Amino acid sequence: MKFSSLQPFVPSGKDFESSKKLFVELGFSISWDAGDYVGFEKDNCRFILQKIDSRPFAENFMLTVNVDNVEEFRAHVLEKKLPEKFNIKLGAVTQQPYGKEVNLIDIAGVCWHFVE
Repeated sequence: MKFSSLQPFVPSGKDFESSKKLFVELGFSISWDAGDYVGFEKDNCRFILQKIDSRPFAENFMLTVNVDNVEEFRAHVLEKKLPEKFNIKLGAVTQQPYGKEVNLIDIAGVCWHFVE
């Protein structure tokens, strides 16, 4: 049996519309919109943003996104002033055993690990 994809449901936090805008600003495209669920994609990465606010769940939920260049990704986020615009957190680039990484804490509190 072949598994062909994985699309996690990601909580939006209190402000569903701002969360949608954040992911578009990060470079994802909306592939479909069903009201309280929105499909996002970029290259081979896909997820479903769910209109739900559960801070305890979000703060214990993490995702890894592989990117070509973490410094370039971090510079893109800072250049667009996304931390100020959306009140998100962006870490410094760090070296981990699995590669270079920069962490982004989104509006809901989910930790996104962008890894090179």
